[in-house]
Amino acid sequence: MATSDRTQTVFPATFARLKAMLAPHAPTLVVETDTPTAYTLHTPATPTSPKEEFFCSVQIKKNYVSLYLMPIYCYPDLATDLPERLRKRQQGKSCFNFTALDDATLADLAALTAAAHDRDRRERAP
Repeated sequence: MATSDRTQTVFPATFARLKAMLAPHAPTLVVETDTPTAYTLHTPATPTSPKEEFFCSVQIKKNYVSLYLMPIYCYPDLATDLPERLRKRQQGKSCFNFTALDDATLADLAALTAAAHDRDRRERAP
């Protein structure tokens, strides 16, 4: 399948699954961008962190769909025991690239995102 075909068919489905995975966390975060090709969440301002900060984003790119999970930079121990299926998709520290997404990988990402969200909320709490 050509890249443009994947971009029009497979990538939107992968994007939708990743966005849905983030939905449980959205009520306590700030939706910065919500378009058909990009979904970005920021942490809310708190007394100890007076400005919103980038938390995560899902973006459809030319050759893949990317999930950026910024708490991995702040708390690198979150990525210490990543399953191999996630390590194979990891680009740098906080980016994961996909052309398609199976249920096991999505479950691993959901667990990692939940851990990142919980950790970030604890660390940023007043």
